[in-house]
Amino acid sequence: MQIYKALLAIYKPQGWWPFIDGGYHPREYEFPKNENQIFEICLGVILTQNTTFTSVVKSLNNLNAVNSLDYKAIKNMPLDALKSAIKPSGYFNQKANYILTFIEFFERLEGRTPTREELLAVKGIGSESADSILLYAYKQPEFVVDAYTKRLLLHAGLIDEKASYHTIKNFMEDEIKKEVKGRDELVICYQEFHALIVAHAKLFYSKKPYGTGCFL
Repeated sequence: MQIYKALLAIYKPQGWWPFIDGGYHPREYEFPKNENQIFEICLGVILTQNTTFTSVVKSLNNLNAVNSLDYKAIKNMPLDALKSAIKPSGYFNQKANYILTFIEFFERLEGRTPTREELLAVKGIGSESADSILLYAYKQPEFVVDAYTKRLLLHAGLIDEKASYHTIKNFMEDEIKKEVKGRDELVICYQEFHALIVAHAKLFYSKKPYGTGCFL
């Protein structure tokens, strides 16, 4: 939590997602407000795999430009048109299939919140993606661990280099819960902490040696 408070003081609230509806929304934690925004976040999570969010924004803007950002429109798009729109995000053949598979799953939900186990059973959804969807799209208290998180914690001497995704996730959640008690407060903290780690790590943990110049 000392790390969280230090990052928050420097970078301020990030207000991640959804993106198309006016960009990020610092201190506005009521998002997502509707089904389309929930789906946009899920779509963004899938597109973000193995690429930067800058590239994802290009794909989202491409889909938005042809009024195909919602799941019903994407489902009815010609496959080649979908692949062309999401091409900036890379792996567009694979991701197009993942998106269409996810849409089938999303429709079956009929508005309810999925479980982590259900998400992990969807082709193309791993632990990081499942936690991202639950945290940002469905406001569930699931901490998201990415490569930046592990690099930062290693540099701070808080985890072992061989620590698994779930070991790091459990460590972060256990530590945060010592100070943050309410469910809604946990969700906000998890959302901001992950976003703050990304903001900080882009400056200090993108190139080896990791952490050079970092104040932590």
